[in-house]
Amino acid sequence: MAVKLSTGYVRASGYAHKVRRVLFALARKKVEPKEIIRASAELNQRIFEEFQRLNVSKEDVVRITVEFRIKDGSIVWDYDSLRIEVYRKGEEEKLAKAMEEVEERERELEEKIKAIEEVALNLKKLSDELIERIEELKQEHTSLKLREEV
Repeated sequence: MAVKLSTGYVRASGYAHKVRRVLFALARKKVEPKEIIRASAELNQRIFEEFQRLNVSKEDVVRITVEFRIKDGSIVWDYDSLRIEVYRKGEEEKLAKAMEEVEERERELEEKIKAIEEVALNLKKLSDELIERIEELKQEHTSLKLREEV
């Protein structure tokens, strides 16, 4: 049965420690601690090589996933399943600016909705007043007819 290791989002500078911690959490009680250390070192070397190939800097944020199996007390990596998502530092700044813009537009939308709700409440109030005056007029008209008939 394959198990999936996922680091979550982590700075590239801290990936090795995160891989080791996650692997300990996943494989503890299934294999010896020495095997976890060996397997995490092997995976971390492979990831480091990929980082160099992808020009990943220490400040970049990464998310790493890879599947593995435990066979005869050893951890066997499925390197074909290795996925490294890289979020460059410059892209983070762009993303942060975009998020600020989205949040600003959401605030503007909330303000506009609030203004429209106020207008709707005022219209309802006016509508209620109109209905009340119409009812008063009907009553006056009806009472006038009754007085004339008497």
